[in-house]
Amino acid sequence: MDKYVPPYSISNKMLELVGSIMEKIGRLDNFENLDKMPTLRRNNRIHSIHSSLAIEANSLTFNQVKDVINGKTVNGPKEEIQEVKNAYLAYEMIDKVNPYDIKDLLKVHGVMTNLLVEESGIFRSGEEGVFDENGNCIFIAPKPKYVEKLIKDLFNWMEEEKINIHPLILSSIFHYEFVFIHPFSDGNGRMARLWQNIILSKWKDIFKYVPIESQIKNYQDRYYKVINECNNIGDSNIFIEFMLQMIDEVLEALLRKANEETVTSSEYIIKLLEAMDNGVPMSLNEIMAKLDLKSKDSFRDNYLNPALESGLIKMTLPDRPTSKNQKYYKD
Repeated sequence: MDKYVPPYSISNKMLELVGSIMEKIGRLDNFENLDKMPTLRRNNRIHSIHSSLAIEANSLTFNQVKDVINGKTVNGPKEEIQEVKNAYLAYEMIDKVNPYDIKDLLKVHGVMTNLLVEESGIFRSGEEGVFDENGNCIFIAPKPKYVEKLIKDLFNWMEEEKINIHPLILSSIFHYEFVFIHPFSDGNGRMARLWQNIILSKWKDIFKYVPIESQIKNYQDRYYKVINECNNIGDSNIFIEFMLQMIDEVLEALLRKANEETVTSSEYIIKLLEAMDNGVPMSLNEIMAKLDLKSKDSFRDNYLNPALESGLIKMTLPDRPTSKNQKYYKD
């Protein structure tokens, strides 16, 4: 019996986009302090979650999603709040899962859809269709009796070809094929977008912080139209090109933000260091008072945490970072 091979072919446009993406990744790799930009990383993760949920009609705003993740009370539909909690936990699993293991796929789906659907963490048992943002059915998914075999074929193909096909292209093929198979009763779009990120993050760590979902949301109409066009054509070529374009554009935006963050962080840290005397421990409130700041969250995100992570200031109680007696000093 012939092995399953997703229908696609490499185009010049794909190669050009891969080259452009690789060039941007190289430029981002030169940011030695990119890993020391916690605010940028965290905001990008929240943007990923907010956008992926918004694509599927979750009405919570970015700030509401941020508040839910931070454990604050939010007025909104309980199901949508649960979607945020689930998505956050699912995205936190990126480092812990194997993108070529179906058991991990089911495990993450169980987290993504916890308390939301009956068939959580298992393949669907009923008929499903793919719908656009207006509720129009784009196509009817394969019958449930074929789902498990189709997913096994897709994962086996990825496992065999991951050393032969560029991860940018492989992950995009997966994204389209997964949406086409539509293996779950709910959460297929969320899982497809997350799983592409997981595949890419195993190749380059930076993709843990790249909010591809935000760019897809900006072109949501086109996203669904391209999926429909591929269904009609019978291959994933234009979807691959679309996703590569999304990745290229979001990396360009990340480069701009990284530049801005570097400049801004430097300014905040300079102000913080100027407010402190060498070797003199100060409490958080004392430092904030000297800087005339009111928001503890803003102070931690913009001043304190970047300075701590850069090693420019230290804690008097490093083993008890949240102690009420904690103070900070610079050498």
